[in-house]
Amino acid sequence: MRLLLDTCAFLWMVADSRRLPADVRALIVDPGNSVLLSAASTWEIAVKHQLGKLELPHDPDRSVPDVRRQHMVETLPLDEESTLHLRKLPALHADPFDRMLICQAIVHGLSIITPDRQITQYPVRTIW
Repeated sequence: MRLLLDTCAFLWMVADSRRLPADVRALIVDPGNSVLLSAASTWEIAVKHQLGKLELPHDPDRSVPDVRRQHMVETLPLDEESTLHLRKLPALHADPFDRMLICQAIVHGLSIITPDRQITQYPVRTIW
């Protein structure tokens, strides 16, 4: 299975938070699954850190790649097809980062790991 982590799921995974359900954590660590973190999520992390809304042990440009590699999470770059797919989405979700994750999941055939119920309104596979 190819799994795209919502930003909060990535942060909770890294923090070993109980907010990430055990069955979801099992999917993330299963070596048979490919787990990805979008460049849109790293962008969101950088923005929130810069605004003082997200504390990290180090600057995001150091900590995100380090913990991503430590947890064997691959990078999913932003690509033209995904960004242009945005025009096909109805404006049901206001968060631009989540809307880009939805586009990437649709274009690349991924399942999004997310607790966000608004995302389920779109034609995308979700887990959680």
